[in-house]
Amino acid sequence: MNTFSDSVATALQLVLSGDPGLWAIVLRSLAVSATACLLACSLGLALGAGLAVARFPGRGVVLTLLNTALAVPAVVVGLVVYLLLSRSGPLGFLGWLFSFQAMVLAQAILVLPLVTALTRQVVEDADRSHGEQLSSLGAGLGLRSLLLAWDERYALLTVLITAFGRAIAEVGAVMIVGGNIEGFTRVMTTAIALETSKGDLPLALGLGLVLLAVVLLLNSAVALLRRWRERLDGGDLRMATT
Repeated sequence: MNTFSDSVATALQLVLSGDPGLWAIVLRSLAVSATACLLACSLGLALGAGLAVARFPGRGVVLTLLNTALAVPAVVVGLVVYLLLSRSGPLGFLGWLFSFQAMVLAQAILVLPLVTALTRQVVEDADRSHGEQLSSLGAGLGLRSLLLAWDERYALLTVLITAFGRAIAEVGAVMIVGGNIEGFTRVMTTAIALETSKGDLPLALGLGLVLLAVVLLLNSAVALLRRWRERLDGGDLRMATT
């Protein structure tokens, strides 16, 4: 018990004192996940909105494959990216293996199906509600998907926050493609795993506390956005009935 309490006290001291090693890992983690989410969301929002309104042969197969991609383990994604970036791989000429770029690529691939699937669901629900009205006004598929996505922008913000939370909590893929190199590719999740195995519990606990704080902030942001959206919808409804 004394060891645990001492480790927690030391961990809090590391966090509150602004330990350079700890916060360098935290900032690197945030940078990797934010960059990965930016790339994944740029493509995933467009793909999801397009799939929501498009109707074509084989759409059911595409959606099945998309839902299957949601369940792909992170280590499998890491292995695929590792093979792509290895010297004998098709992207080996980039020299990205065990680098910041490799971790960003792995997390972006991991998060892309999540963003696409959630965006498709949000926009498709909106399309059922008032998609026909937009079609009657002459809006094509591209414009319709864009207008519906904009109309559901607050719901899509929660998708972005969820994607960031998924990326920053991931450990398997970045461990494989990043190599957990100190000062270069070590992020919060990989550092926690390493320091725990080494017996450096204070640093592992300190990083764990910061990671929990980040996840708590993300969940709080999602809850606030939902409440704000409910208030906006309630205000619009009252205005429509008066």
